[in-house]
Amino acid sequence: MSEKNHRYCVIMCGGVGSRFWPYSRADRPKQFIDFFGTGRTLLQMSYDRILPVVPRENVIVVTNERYAPLVKEQLPDLDPSNILLEPARRNTAPCIAWAAYHIIARDPEASMIVTPSDHLITNENVFEHCVLTGFDFVERNDALLTFGINPTRPETGYGYIQIGEEAEQGILRVKTFTEKPNLELAKVFLESGEFFWNSGIFLWKASTIIEAIHKYVPDLANLFDYGKADFGTPAETAFIDANFASSPAISIDFAVMEKADNVYVQCVSFGWNDLGTWSALYDNSPKNRDANVTQNCKVLAYESTGNIFAVSGDKLVVVDGLKDYIIADAGDVLLICPKSEEQRIKLMVNDVKLSYEDRYL
Repeated sequence: MSEKNHRYCVIMCGGVGSRFWPYSRADRPKQFIDFFGTGRTLLQMSYDRILPVVPRENVIVVTNERYAPLVKEQLPDLDPSNILLEPARRNTAPCIAWAAYHIIARDPEASMIVTPSDHLITNENVFEHCVLTGFDFVERNDALLTFGINPTRPETGYGYIQIGEEAEQGILRVKTFTEKPNLELAKVFLESGEFFWNSGIFLWKASTIIEAIHKYVPDLANLFDYGKADFGTPAETAFIDANFASSPAISIDFAVMEKADNVYVQCVSFGWNDLGTWSALYDNSPKNRDANVTQNCKVLAYESTGNIFAVSGDKLVVVDGLKDYIIADAGDVLLICPKSEEQRIKLMVNDVKLSYEDRYL
């Protein structure tokens, strides 16, 4: 078996994308949406960019069971056995643990990259080179590797990685992780030059991450050890259906990465954005002469600048005197919100749930 055939990709695809409400809805979250009018959704773009590095048969998608039809529709050449269906949302540590146990049952020599399904990467050639470099490093070392992004602003919505001494060219030891600092601290991080954004993309050998889970999240390890004889057999699905919901709801960053002593960061620059907000989508979309963004919709804008319009169907949008707003229409919901207040969208979603239950979510 060639070296490449021991390499796997795990695409995490279970998020609900509530910050993109109402365009992103519970029945079709943002990873299943073609935001840029390219004919490919964020999930499909994530799948496409990994294929030069990982064989198609080694791509694993982990998603919530309600999204199984969407994954099969959008990735029709993916073997159904490579779609792992979570019966409950338990954050990224249980998701990654399951994928690692699933993969190592199939291939004890496996190494794996774990990537979200909803990020934007604009320079795919550089991404491919970085992934190959990362695989080479973790296959030679018992290392937990993450990609670090050079920060361009004091962003408070990202996690930060403080770098330590260099292990190899472009790969450094991690000193500390800091999750979503306040603005003052983010400014200090930016000015220091010692901090990188945490991309949420990880590489390691399957055996290395399982060992780390045993060490730092023993409850999670014990759960999967109890059923590991079933992994790689039809009984795996029954075990997950019966036990997955009892796993701790914890992120891989908090569970392992912030505690382990073999964590490294590869400093990369491949046009990364996590597309977590409407403003991020605005920043990464083409704009007209009035700096407006239109997402596959018809707009007549008068004395209006800096807006993003995302309107489904064949509706014509006519506005006058609007500046720096989000206008998002999804059939039964119309959202009009200043971009500067978009952090309140999650609160709005909670209020909608309280007033109307799940009808508009």
